[in-house]
Amino acid sequence: MKPSHRVYDAVKRLLDIVFSAFLLVLVSPLLLLVSVLVMIDVGRPVLFTQSRPGRGGRPFTILKFRTMRQAPGDIGDLAAVYTDAERLTRIGRALRVTSLDELPQLWNVLVGNMSFVGPRPLLTDYLTRYNTEQARRHEVRPGITGWAQVNGRNAVDWPERLAMDVYYVDHRSFLFDVRVLARTVGALVGGRGVDAPGRTTVRPFDPDIASGDHKEDL
Repeated sequence: MKPSHRVYDAVKRLLDIVFSAFLLVLVSPLLLLVSVLVMIDVGRPVLFTQSRPGRGGRPFTILKFRTMRQAPGDIGDLAAVYTDAERLTRIGRALRVTSLDELPQLWNVLVGNMSFVGPRPLLTDYLTRYNTEQARRHEVRPGITGWAQVNGRNAVDWPERLAMDVYYVDHRSFLFDVRVLARTVGALVGGRGVDAPGRTTVRPFDPDIASGDHKEDL
């Protein structure tokens, strides 16, 4: 690791703590409002939790507001009858478009699982699918937003997104982070890239087909 990166990482962690604590207090009324809306819309639990790999590939529990209702009679294979598009509610869709479903991740930032800016945490199943270069995305804490998110978000193919994640790792700096955060605001206002073409959720990463000009949904 470059000496400049060591200083950057230490200061960035301090800033993550300060700003995540401040924002958790500031948006606490909004967190309460969204919690009530989710409870009315899809019921309990209000939060979606899932194990994701963090820095060094170490697992942590990511937090999000739920945006999908359980399939009726959600037992065994019966859930497969209902598509994600059918399970996604209107309120859930609005939360996704505005990224309000990601607000609970401020807690992940505060406790050190995540940062404000970094590669988005993907599924643990993908750890064994990355090549050596792609796996370098785990050299830093995952972020609430990242370079790939402001360059197409869920509409970018897998190889391109993973390459952008590694690019961020190699070129990370405070100026780069400010640039990402500024472009994140623009992406949220425009609602760009929330869904991949023709899909509500992303297609799983498969290194055997995520190459060349084959488009993956992200």
